[in-house]
Amino acid sequence: MVRLRLDLAYDGTDFSGWARQPGRRTVQGEIEQALGRILRLEEPAMLTVAGRTDAGVHARGQVAHVDVPEGSLAELDGNRGPLSVDERLSALVRRLGGVLPPDVRVFRVSVAPEGFDARFSAMFRRYAYRVSDAAGGVDPLRRHEVVWHNRSLDVGALNAAAARLLGEHDFAAFCKKREGATTIRELQRLEWVREPDGVLVATVVADAFCHSMVRALVGSLLSAGDGRRPAEWPGEVLTRAVRDSGVHVAPAHGLCLEEVGYPAEAELAARAEATRRVRTASDRREPQSALGDATFQDE
Repeated sequence: MVRLRLDLAYDGTDFSGWARQPGRRTVQGEIEQALGRILRLEEPAMLTVAGRTDAGVHARGQVAHVDVPEGSLAELDGNRGPLSVDERLSALVRRLGGVLPPDVRVFRVSVAPEGFDARFSAMFRRYAYRVSDAAGGVDPLRRHEVVWHNRSLDVGALNAAAARLLGEHDFAAFCKKREGATTIRELQRLEWVREPDGVLVATVVADAFCHSMVRALVGSLLSAGDGRRPAEWPGEVLTRAVRDSGVHVAPAHGLCLEEVGYPAEAELAARAEATRRVRTASDRREPQSALGDATFQDE
């Protein structure tokens, strides 16, 4: 078997999220089906992804891996005779471009380094959330990626509120409750900028996110940014560590996974092992994995 790394992007508008679901159109389902068809796999391809996104959420820098029989890559040789590994992988990218629907693209396929795991080797995930407070609404050509907020937003107030959320905390107030799942996270970066076109962009970076965390954080910050709540309020909600009815989860379509960061190749296996070890320890404490799927479930 050979492990392949896939770097990909998708418009989440018409997908029921990343994860394969019976009877629903998903990103994972589309790519696995395409790989099976192109490589003529006897067993279905099984993708492992860095961040499983919810319905409507986009990705520009998603990473996944898949293990396939080494001999299956010979299906890419065509009539040109045996190709090199690099030539075969380039051919696979081109074939995927022809088979996949236009709202999902695989930009690069490479042989994964020793010890690489798209999910467990990751050091951080970086998301962006885009909001427009323009009086007339969002540019219609960007309506699938920018959320309209019908109140004026102050960048200074947004960042003052965001600063109170940085660091390692229990983010239970901003996560959907899951049985046995920890809500402790390290929020490494959360800052807002207003771009030249007026769109506000929040950059959010953490080692991992619990379910709905980014959108709940954004929802609380918007309340501070438009003056309905004081800048201290999101931090106060965080401290209470329980869901607050005043926190509204922001719409999915404003969110995009921009980047997944990994350590140097020599450190990939150690990082994956350390992450798995934490999960295993939690599995022993809870019947349904305290650090299981929910821990690495992104948005």
